[in-house]
Amino acid sequence: MKQVKLRSMLLAALVAVLAAGVVLFCVRYVVRGGQWAAFPANDHAYREGRLALGQVLDRNGLVLYDGASGSWAEDGTIRRATLHVVGDRDDNISTSAKAALRRRLVGFDPLTGTSAGGHKVYLTIDAELNAAALEALNGRKGAVAVYNYRTGDVLCMVSSPTFDPADPPEIRDGDSRYDGVYLNRVLSSTFAPGSVFKLVTTAAALENLDGALDRHFTCTGRLELEGGVITCPYAHGEMDLYDALARSCNCAYAQLAVELGGGTLAQYAEKAGLTQGFSVSGISAAAGQFTAGQGADLGWSGVGQYDDLVNPCAFLRLLGSLAGGKTAGPRLVYQETTMHGIPLPGDGAPSLKAPFDADTCRVLRDMMRNNVQQTYGQSMFGSLAVCAKSGTAEAAPGQSPHAWFAGFVADEDLPLAFVVLVENGGGGADAAGPIAARLLAQAAETAE
Repeated sequence: MKQVKLRSMLLAALVAVLAAGVVLFCVRYVVRGGQWAAFPANDHAYREGRLALGQVLDRNGLVLYDGASGSWAEDGTIRRATLHVVGDRDDNISTSAKAALRRRLVGFDPLTGTSAGGHKVYLTIDAELNAAALEALNGRKGAVAVYNYRTGDVLCMVSSPTFDPADPPEIRDGDSRYDGVYLNRVLSSTFAPGSVFKLVTTAAALENLDGALDRHFTCTGRLELEGGVITCPYAHGEMDLYDALARSCNCAYAQLAVELGGGTLAQYAEKAGLTQGFSVSGISAAAGQFTAGQGADLGWSGVGQYDDLVNPCAFLRLLGSLAGGKTAGPRLVYQETTMHGIPLPGDGAPSLKAPFDADTCRVLRDMMRNNVQQTYGQSMFGSLAVCAKSGTAEAAPGQSPHAWFAGFVADEDLPLAFVVLVENGGGGADAAGPIAARLLAQAAETAE
């Protein structure tokens, strides 16, 4: 009798363990099934190691990649312009939709598995706007991004150099034509910001130096500080803070940097979101850095040189936060549906808080608008109320500086922020400004 009872207890324990195992497997199957299905070794989702399910489309429904056929968009310029946001054949671009969003593209369902053919992932980008950006870069290396700071939709994300994913070239080590071609420069690279960083130094001055707007500076073209000399291209003469930003006076901003101190500038670089990593629809973006230094090094750091590094997308997000009102952070996924068009729950755009006081943001907007009217020329942008700042950032010795042009449109009917970076392009306004103007004009035409 005792033996029967013991056997019954043992059998009950085995049944309990089996039941617990079944429950655990079911839970893990539901929770982690999508991850398992998206694993590259799954022959149901991959063909010869390449994703064979799902579709990547732009916001207007243009198919940019079809997993079943392994094909890209018909237009070659669009294929090259969207390479970094859509992906390459072998997923060398880790921040692309094909690589970073493959779980969503596989579209695993606990009941049907992967038999439904995956999901359609609509990106927020406008393929035609991306093509225009690539054509405007005209073969130069760089990064271009435009986003709607009210909805968070990234309309343009272009990185160059690029190639045709439908006909990839043989890329050999040391080939300068494809230097960093697998990097999405908007998300994964950092660059010396040059004078666009003066927006951060301005914010710090407005909030920490009494009477900053009443200040007057005298620029003789050079400012001697401990350990070196700060120089300007020419003597700017007498200026207030508005003029100093519009003329992008290095001497005035180096003086402000020394008065503020490295700790304050580092704090404001962090408040601006330029030194922390973040994500865009789950895709990681690189963190920048700010190193203050001492004396002349501190002066140059306040100008956006020395060891300052900024990620283009982080700066784009900062511009959106300065635009005023209720703003949203960048997002890349517009919509996700089944292959039959049934909508699935969306991500939504992250809310974006202003990094500085409301009065500071208002003054910055006014100063950036003054930059366009007094320095860059309103004629570049037609009737658009553009607020902007250019930057000319020193690169490696013997190379031309990187050209920046960044800002936003202060218009509820066209709430766009933009960043244009042309590597070794020379002057910011001259090299990068016309690209921004072309894209904003096309975006305005499309919105009508």
